[in-house]
Amino acid sequence: MIEVDSYTKHYGDFVAVQGLSFTVAPGDVLGLVGPNGAGKTTTLRALAGILQPTSGHIRIAGLDMKTEPVAAKQRLAFVPDEPQLFDYLTVEEHLRFCARLYGVADAEPRIPALLGELELDGKRGALPTELSRGMRQKLAIACGLLHQPAALLLDEPLTGLDPVGIRRMKETITARARDGAAVILSSHLLHLVEELCTRLLVIRRGRMMAFGTIAEIVAERPELTGRSLEEMFLALTGDDAA
Repeated sequence: MIEVDSYTKHYGDFVAVQGLSFTVAPGDVLGLVGPNGAGKTTTLRALAGILQPTSGHIRIAGLDMKTEPVAAKQRLAFVPDEPQLFDYLTVEEHLRFCARLYGVADAEPRIPALLGELELDGKRGALPTELSRGMRQKLAIACGLLHQPAALLLDEPLTGLDPVGIRRMKETITARARDGAAVILSSHLLHLVEELCTRLLVIRRGRMMAFGTIAEIVAERPELTGRSLEEMFLALTGDDAA
């Protein structure tokens, strides 16, 4: 489970995120949406332990990110929108390196299974510079999935993928949730969010504008009844949303 309690992040006098509180249960896929600059990436980086909150608490699988950072990070995977890879490690070497970092005892059977699932089997010996943007994205996700994280944080995971790759990646995400992972998916592709996510968290200027299933959000905001997700998004994040 992912638990966020009154998460706030300041940069000097600038308030990037203010008072976010929400939970993501095992098996749930939360769609994190908002306009550019809303605080989505700041929130994901705090959940991953990269940024320290100005105030508030973040827990991953019951582990407090502030007091037990190493143990909490061992239970999660964060895949940013731009893959962070090692230029001189091959695809397979990336996975073996991650296996050592996370102490994955049964890496040998997991690695070929992941390579097959993410269509990287024929690229085992390739370096990142030899891969397309989509292939690099798949490799970053494979590295994140190897240790079977309890919490999976994905920032624009479909960037660079072709239609077949998009379909396979959606299957991968839903499979991890089905297996009990708590997933947060941040994306501007609202049709993807609507298809995959069980709940939505809409933020604007670092503040929560809506949280829950679409039905729950509409129940709280009856004026949104009958609107498409895109229309709901515009209504919740426009200049008159507050």
